[in-house]
Amino acid sequence: MVALLVAGCGGGSAVNDFGTVVKGSKGETVRVELRPGQRFSLAVADNPSVGDSWSLVEAPDAKVASYISKERESEGDAPGSGGTAYFVFNSKRPGTAEIRLFNCWRCGQDRTPKDEESRRQSGEAIFAVTVR
Repeated sequence: MVALLVAGCGGGSAVNDFGTVVKGSKGETVRVELRPGQRFSLAVADNPSVGDSWSLVEAPDAKVASYISKERESEGDAPGSGGTAYFVFNSKRPGTAEIRLFNCWRCGQDRTPKDEESRRQSGEAIFAVTVR
């Protein structure tokens, strides 16, 4: 399944073009097909006020996709508002890469789940990227 949605950039974001936005979630693998030179963003629901802390597990093969930045858009101005985390990339040459995003729920600075609840709520969103 290829999930594609084009979105613009919100206020306060350092990147002004998210390109093709591909949504994923914890425990899911999403297949993504792109052309060389295409900007794309991997998006996950994010709410730091409840404990979400998304990060890129490791940069993908730079020959296939280059990492640009992590951005966040809030769904509202009220404290505790959820939002979306965007991991922005540029596709490069034809090839494949697996990009894994990890949500370490209520982990703190050491990025390790502290208890059973944190281990249960933490997890990865996986994106299988193919550049053709």
